[in-house]
Amino acid sequence: MNSIYIRTATLLWTMGFMAFVTVPAYSKSILDSRHNLSASGTGSVKATTETEICIFCHTPHNARPDIPYLWNRQDPAMAYTPYASSTLKAAVGQPTGTSRLCLSCHDGTIAPGAVLSQTTVMPFTASMTGRSSIIGTNLADDHPISFDYSAATSANSQLVSAASLPSVVRLDSTGQMQCTSCHNPHNDQYGKFLIVSNLASGLCISCHLKTNWNGSSHAISTKSWNGTPPDPWPNSNYTSVADNACGNCHRPHTATGQQRLLNYAVEETNCLVCHNGNVAGVDISADLAKTYRHPVSLYTGIHDAAENYSGAVSKHVECVDCHNPHQVNSSIPSAPLAPGRLQGVPGVDFYTNAYLSSATYEYQICFKCHGDMLNNVLQSAQPIIRYWTNTRDNRLKFNPTNASYHPLMAPLNKISDGMLVAPWGRGIMLYCTDCHGSDSSGARGSHGSVYQHILVAKYETSEVSPTSSTAYLTDSALCFKCHNSTTLFGLTTKFPQHKKHLTVGSMERCSYCHDPHGNPTNSGMINFDMRPGIVSQSGGKPIQLNYPLGNKSSCILTCHGVIHGS
Repeated sequence: MNSIYIRTATLLWTMGFMAFVTVPAYSKSILDSRHNLSASGTGSVKATTETEICIFCHTPHNARPDIPYLWNRQDPAMAYTPYASSTLKAAVGQPTGTSRLCLSCHDGTIAPGAVLSQTTVMPFTASMTGRSSIIGTNLADDHPISFDYSAATSANSQLVSAASLPSVVRLDSTGQMQCTSCHNPHNDQYGKFLIVSNLASGLCISCHLKTNWNGSSHAISTKSWNGTPPDPWPNSNYTSVADNACGNCHRPHTATGQQRLLNYAVEETNCLVCHNGNVAGVDISADLAKTYRHPVSLYTGIHDAAENYSGAVSKHVECVDCHNPHQVNSSIPSAPLAPGRLQGVPGVDFYTNAYLSSATYEYQICFKCHGDMLNNVLQSAQPIIRYWTNTRDNRLKFNPTNASYHPLMAPLNKISDGMLVAPWGRGIMLYCTDCHGSDSSGARGSHGSVYQHILVAKYETSEVSPTSSTAYLTDSALCFKCHNSTTLFGLTTKFPQHKKHLTVGSMERCSYCHDPHGNPTNSGMINFDMRPGIVSQSGGKPIQLNYPLGNKSSCILTCHGVIHGS
């Protein structure tokens, strides 16, 4: 028989409670763990003279009569602050049962050498103060305990039912989850006295059933840290994203970000400790530091995982407003379907402006902030004043019932042949992020850019006319990602006057005539730039467009002081 088993069984027998626990032959017993607080222990915190091992928790005589297990410790007298969050579906109160027994050491209020069977406190080689094993009386930063697990599962579909829990995950006799549901104080085989290995979060997913987790990037990625500080996994011996799994973002005890037990209180730090190029291949932090960006660093503690965009939401933007770390994956469907990096993210329905718990299309996520003004976090003044439909509500501009629109929500089949360059063509649809995204990193998504409005390429709207066709193409590089410059400079375009407007000395910006999102009134997304000195009324007459465009009376307006039309 295994010698560890013999030693442990003999010890327990002589103490009179062999039935309390039997340590399997393959386990790492108390003798070899930090719970051996006797003088023979291998840890730095242990008794200086006491040779008994189990005495620090158990006694065969004169044990507490109100507690089973021949308990040898006082009941903690402190009141605890329990875990709470806006997404918690359990009723968590003061610790009960075995959790309270664990806290008689681990809350730090009772010395480990203070036991009922001895009249004096046993001296120790070192203090427990400041050690990670001391979680204190504030349990708001610790995994919730002492709650009715079955009641919690009835309100939370992302928990495994009590009947389906693995046999090693044990609720107490009242059906409550306790410290001992995750920890076995007598067996340190898996480290931290866990009941099973937490490699790939094997323990976490014994209870937590996150939607689409198994196929997510954070569950399957084999990416590892390149060694450049900071260490993304300072509290782990695992070396890949998949192996750390939940631990990439969460910490079950003494978490800095208390709600949802995040590793860091600053939300984006939990993401950027890996997405800085040291684990993930693309450095998102560099994009978020650019002049034009989604300013995630300006907000802390405002985003709420339970927020609902069908009502007013406090101004903010965080990584998790666009990304669901439990569902994000590398799939790339065709526009407008939400790509894998946006899977499981709430959105806003275009037609009803109603909250969607999981967006189907990318634009539904963008419309949470860049749609109806009630929810629009960008309340700054319009950079360009338009003559028709001057609004920031992009739901109105992209409406497929409009006279013209970029094909974000519906395909555009009226564009002239030759107006687009491959792979763009008639009937193809766009993502918002085809125009709004990184100018350099190659990262998909509108994290940051050197160009205003977080554009992937230059889109000049200034009143300084370019000096050559080459300069014009450079200044309007965003447009010419898709549009054929040869056609625009030629005479075969649907609007031959393009060439006249784009000759050296009188080159006009695309933005002077076109609103890049759409227009409910005019074809060609024509919506004039009404900033002073660009477009204005002619003789006080309303601005008019007369179709077909191309003759001298097509436009009735004044542009840069030049009168058009009669």
